[in-house]
Amino acid sequence: MIRILGTIFVALLGLAFGSFLNVCLSRWPDGESIVQPRSHCRNCTHTLAWWENVPLVSWLALRGRCRNCRTWIGWRYPLVELALAALWAVSAWQSLGPALSSDSLPVYYALARAVGSFIFYWLLIALAALDAEHLWLPDWLTLPGILLGYIFFNLQSLLDERPLEVGMSTFGYVAMNLIGILAAAGLILLIRWVYWLIRRREGVGLGDAKLMAMLAAWVGLPGALLAFGLAVVLGAGVALVLLAIPSRTANSNSWALKKLPLGTFLCVGGVVSGLWGERMIAAYLQWSGLWLD
Repeated sequence: MIRILGTIFVALLGLAFGSFLNVCLSRWPDGESIVQPRSHCRNCTHTLAWWENVPLVSWLALRGRCRNCRTWIGWRYPLVELALAALWAVSAWQSLGPALSSDSLPVYYALARAVGSFIFYWLLIALAALDAEHLWLPDWLTLPGILLGYIFFNLQSLLDERPLEVGMSTFGYVAMNLIGILAAAGLILLIRWVYWLIRRREGVGLGDAKLMAMLAAWVGLPGALLAFGLAVVLGAGVALVLLAIPSRTANSNSWALKKLPLGTFLCVGGVVSGLWGERMIAAYLQWSGLWLD
């Protein structure tokens, strides 16, 4: 019962933080303050009443439109709130389960692990939305995200005694994780360089390299590579769908110059890797015969 109630509470908290994130996503690109003025319609500046600002419920009650000018609010608002609530709820469920069923696992460890997951998924949702709407991955999200991820990942690994499992010293393990972050960023930089040699123009932004480093900081290099592979497959699928639309193929030159948000696809891959990455990688290694029990 405690696990269920805790998960429900975290889901509601995720809705609230998702609503705050929507404010940030609307104001950051225009350089506006996220504190003042109060929440308002972006079209008619109508200040929202409290009941118009309830996460998800208000959007449904208003049918996705401003009460004053009837302007369409957009799907991003409920999707961000729902996504964050769902991810936080799953993280809480996964973290609280082992702690409540085991006397040897301290509750504070489960809470710390859950808080780390909350920060990680909040960053991923924010970056995915910003890249999808503005092709923008701000450094003041990715760079602190790298530092926080590196700290949380190493603390969790040390508490799980991962260095002993792989037969490494603490210093060696921490250094290896740092190398993994640099290698993840280097992969994107290599692709960027090769693309420039072939096409003589930028194909992948530096923000994607920093995002890849952030993924490696939170889920390790194998998890980041899994996220990258999923992002490539997802991006290719979206490109094929766009290519199949007649209006998109009418002008082949404009299609060739069409930019897709790689960062958004990387964030989706990061979510999958964060939730099920270890099991997916372990299953692949067993299937390929590279991991022997």
